[in-house]
Amino acid sequence: MADVLIIDGHPDPSSLCAALACNHAEGLREGGSSVDTLALRDLAFDPILHVGYRDHQPLEPDLLRAQQLISDAKRIVVVVPVWWGSMPALLKGFFDRTLERGWAFRYLPNGMPEGLLAGRSARVIVTTDSPGWYLRFIQGDPTVRSLVRSTLQFCGLRPVDLTRIGPVHKSSAEQRQRWLDLVRAQGRADAGRLPAMTGVRPATPTRPASPAAPAP
Repeated sequence: MADVLIIDGHPDPSSLCAALACNHAEGLREGGSSVDTLALRDLAFDPILHVGYRDHQPLEPDLLRAQQLISDAKRIVVVVPVWWGSMPALLKGFFDRTLERGWAFRYLPNGMPEGLLAGRSARVIVTTDSPGWYLRFIQGDPTVRSLVRSTLQFCGLRPVDLTRIGPVHKSSAEQRQRWLDLVRAQGRADAGRLPAMTGVRPATPTRPASPAAPAP
């Protein structure tokens, strides 16, 4: 059982994201936290939610293990590149399959959503070829809005810290090393402010007995 789970959402093991995930993990360990890393490229699972949320799609062993690691962690770190104003299909498919209704979230009788992963904090480390001002003020920050607000916070994780890395395109080796040093230092600092997690665990998964009405 690790204090922190790092989810590396980049398909390429030689990517800057993979190096950032490794350095952030080292910083967390230097700060006294135990760390597990999930490199999604190494997992065996179908990223397609074939019938949406009309019925339950059985989870592969790697996804069942991912749910257990998320359940055990006090903090979730997601490292991801911005591709086409969004996240790689690998990470999106992982969230579609793993963050099940009745496990990561549920809807209350009044129709309001309830995040079942509450009590955990998170950090999102995004790499981009575009400058931050362009993503925020011209594009409306679609990746951050989707990943931070509509996924992690929707499932109850708070606070969600954000680290922007970029522009990566044409960056020098010296600049990349500064980014690696930055996320390592952030890891050391984050290790000292993990939530207590007293008695916090996701709800027991609930499965529809029969296909429900079509969902978006």
